[in-house]
Amino acid sequence: MSQAFPYGVVPKMKPLPQRRAVVVSVLDVGTSKIACLVARLKPVEAGDALPDRSHLVELIGVGHQRSRGVKAGQIVDMEAAEQAIRLAVDAAERMAGVQIESVIVSVSAGRLASETFHAEVPIAGHPVEDRDIRRVLQAGCAHSVRPNRAVVHSIPTGFGLDATRGVRDPRGMVGQHLGVDMHIVTAEGAPLRNLMLCVERCHLNVETIVAAPYASGLAALVDDESEMGVTLVDMGGGTTSVAVFKGGQFVHSDAVALGGHHVTLDLARGLSTSLDEAERLKTLHASVFPALADEREQIAVTPVGENEIDGASYLPKSMIVKIVKPRVEEILELVRDRLKASGYAAEARRVVLTGGACQLTGLPDLARRILDRPVRIGRPLGARGLPEAAKGPAFAGPVGLLVFPQVAGLEHVDPRRMRRGGSAPKDTYIHRVGRWLKESF
Repeated sequence: MSQAFPYGVVPKMKPLPQRRAVVVSVLDVGTSKIACLVARLKPVEAGDALPDRSHLVELIGVGHQRSRGVKAGQIVDMEAAEQAIRLAVDAAERMAGVQIESVIVSVSAGRLASETFHAEVPIAGHPVEDRDIRRVLQAGCAHSVRPNRAVVHSIPTGFGLDATRGVRDPRGMVGQHLGVDMHIVTAEGAPLRNLMLCVERCHLNVETIVAAPYASGLAALVDDESEMGVTLVDMGGGTTSVAVFKGGQFVHSDAVALGGHHVTLDLARGLSTSLDEAERLKTLHASVFPALADEREQIAVTPVGENEIDGASYLPKSMIVKIVKPRVEEILELVRDRLKASGYAAEARRVVLTGGACQLTGLPDLARRILDRPVRIGRPLGARGLPEAAKGPAFAGPVGLLVFPQVAGLEHVDPRRMRRGGSAPKDTYIHRVGRWLKESF
């Protein structure tokens, strides 16, 4: 396991080489599916790239399996989860023709939460230099993370000079005080450790961990949305996570431990059928709005322990709607309340739904009514070579993980949290040269 993790921060990946193509592998360990994607990231000319993008994503390998040993995004059976990860990775390796050694992993468990910090340092009227930016970023990270939680992301969302806020790049500007706003995303440490341990038991290194809604936003949002203000709601199997983007920055994250699997459980209990049958009924017939024909249309339901031919009973389709709708309303109302409590409800006036559970018939209309704002379904954008099975909302998160290496350099890591062992780092000339070589190449 990474030595950095005990100090409250997950491993961080190195910046992408600007003039060389690289192969990147990602792993999305969810409650309903485990997906492994392999892509070749090719550098593009600065004028041809989107904002904050430097490479073209070309998918070369996909592998996905039904999830095992995972509940609400957390590992609950190490052996079963390890086996499912190995199968997904093996399928991706065979398709891509490469051997995967390290992966970028998404996380939706661990009660994702956001904190915002502001820090200032004096600059005495001289033009802002790189060392001033390093000083203020260091000050912005000088906060205490709550016990048993780990820092997943540490992102500067804006600089300030004296009374001027929202400065994107203060280099060369003058003022008396340089400030920075830092967005810190944290998660409970134990679920992250177990997730990393499970991946490492598959003989894979964890390059970094990315919050699932942040990854989905990187793939499903267009630039104008993230600039004007948008809320991305990633409806997964075991969790529904939220990411708010404003001014082109990821500014808030939250999660509720309810998702599409809970709808399946409700159907299984309400119709006295198996989970597999409930999942089939949800996929084929579930809706959140009743239709006039639902009372007349009969659906075959196989009770638990019966076979499809002899034991099937027939129920009106309206019964499925009556079971599904209350749970979906509960999830959306929780999202609405969390968004209101965050203080970003007025600034993120659009909503993008993504994740496999957002594909229920009529869900965008229901979300539009409960959240009281425009809603659309978000599908993965910005990647070439996606097969048809990976073009839906369920794959926005994995595709976003492939985009993440291009924006990983925006994050700031407190060097003090990255020390190994309990002693202070050495600062001789040789060690300084060694650190420079590690950071530069």
